[in-house]
Amino acid sequence: MKLTSTILGAGLAILALIGLATASMPTHAEGFSQSLGPVGANEPIITTVGNTRVLAFYETDGSHCGMHIVMWDHADESGRSAVRFRVTLDPRQVVRIDTAENKSLDLQCGESADTLAIA
Repeated sequence: MKLTSTILGAGLAILALIGLATASMPTHAEGFSQSLGPVGANEPIITTVGNTRVLAFYETDGSHCGMHIVMWDHADESGRSAVRFRVTLDPRQVVRIDTAENKSLDLQCGESADTLAIA
């Protein structure tokens, strides 16, 4: 039961972050607000990679970065293209995200798992 409430809480947190990220966004790509980092725990990196928008944040997980990443097609007004995944990184470790257009984004956990940055 506790695991279910934890998953539900994390899902609600991600939906809230997407809502905050998109609430102030203009509807055209040129005005898309970005936050490129480095950021601390629970602060979002928001960027565009090709036609894909990316929102990423992390929670400290002991000495690791417990990352949450949400990606969606910028032209999708319904939100149905959104995907979410989680990955845990060791300090200084990098995760590469590839899009359908063969564009990439590298995200790196900080030296002491104290930041998240685009590498």
